[in-house]
Amino acid sequence: MSYQNYSLKQLQQIDASHHLHPFTDHKELREAGSRIITRADGPYIYDSEGNELLDGMAGLWCVAVGYGRDELADAAYKQMKELPYYNSFFKCSTPTPVLLSQKLVEIAPEGVSQVFYGSSGSEANDTAVRLVRHYWALEGKPEKNRIISRKNAYHGSTVAGTSLGGMEAMHKQLGGAVPNIVHVMMPYAYELALPGESDHDFGLRAAKAVEDAILEAGADKVAAFIGEPIMGAGGVKIPPMSYWPEVERICRKYDVLLMLDEVITGYGRTGEWFAAQSFGVRPDTITTAKALTSGYQPLSALLVGDRIASTLVEKGGEFAHGYTYSGHPVACAVALANIDIIAREGLVERVKNDTGPYFAQALGERIADHPLVGEVRSFGLMGAIEIVKDKTTKERFSPSGSAAVVVRDHAIDNGMMMRATGDTMILSPPLIWTRDTIDMACERIRKALDLAEADLRR
Repeated sequence: MSYQNYSLKQLQQIDASHHLHPFTDHKELREAGSRIITRADGPYIYDSEGNELLDGMAGLWCVAVGYGRDELADAAYKQMKELPYYNSFFKCSTPTPVLLSQKLVEIAPEGVSQVFYGSSGSEANDTAVRLVRHYWALEGKPEKNRIISRKNAYHGSTVAGTSLGGMEAMHKQLGGAVPNIVHVMMPYAYELALPGESDHDFGLRAAKAVEDAILEAGADKVAAFIGEPIMGAGGVKIPPMSYWPEVERICRKYDVLLMLDEVITGYGRTGEWFAAQSFGVRPDTITTAKALTSGYQPLSALLVGDRIASTLVEKGGEFAHGYTYSGHPVACAVALANIDIIAREGLVERVKNDTGPYFAQALGERIADHPLVGEVRSFGLMGAIEIVKDKTTKERFSPSGSAAVVVRDHAIDNGMMMRATGDTMILSPPLIWTRDTIDMACERIRKALDLAEADLRR
């Protein structure tokens, strides 16, 4: 049955009657009606009424190679015809996850040798928690099970993912988190740096919060520290370059595993295949998903370092964990084709050497001086715009988050899909964006800011 046989109003009515959306106030949505996205091409998405929007969020951080890639559809179709599904249980495998694992190890940071598959970043973080705690149990230290995370972190929305994350509203709804997870300060200098404190010194102070948490619990009780290299859903919080090397030093000093959540930052987003390479660290686990398939299929991959992998293999015993769709052959076929496109078109290098620097320059020159903007920041093709009432004092509009929603709505109305997170507008465009696309985005963002200011200062 084709959706084209339905009007927008009919689709909205059916949506409101039967479809529960993620992270949504359903009362509010059903009063307004959902926007129905019907097709997409390159960097653009189109709604049911034919409106074209420049997609500044790559879907949901994921559509790295853009929309309408026949090569990815063909890879899925070919695999579906040959073998649409078989599981990875019962000592079985299929060719595509085998070959994808080899490819991922080739592009991953040094020291990564194994891969475990799921269907989402949330699943991958569940796996990471289970695996890390299982590792220490195999090492004869089951009491070493505390995991340190950060406030305002996002690690998914399963029970374990929500518990790992540091978002209080999610914790409140959960009503009972996974035990032995604690949260420390985030490395966000704009709000947390002391007067006169340099970025370098702030990064070291933020890292010391991790050390303090280890010492408070006792190193013999702490399994790992987990963090997003750049905090994504929390508002593209970019740490100083001093932060991650110091965190790694602290983890090694106290024999604490280092877990990176690269669900958003993996596969070229920061100008390297992985942000671990951008920040010069060697983690024990790397959680990935999203751009692994450019969103064309659901797939996640937990990259596992040699230390954990060797213990898991050499000490044996069942790792009692897995999913029906772990290593799904179709999803893995799409991932292989997607990684080939990223490599063949030089998208990682383009972000590092061309579009990433130009993106930073454009935000700084065309957006930063706007009266509503307290700060712009970016790393590779991730960006953020802080919305403030007063640039000098950093005073925000009240209630918190209300102003960014006004900016977002004006942006969408003027052909620019952006996301509002708290008082922050965030950007994570497809890696295929060019300088011309960045110019177009800045024009539309500036217009949205002007219109929002007129509304907010009435």
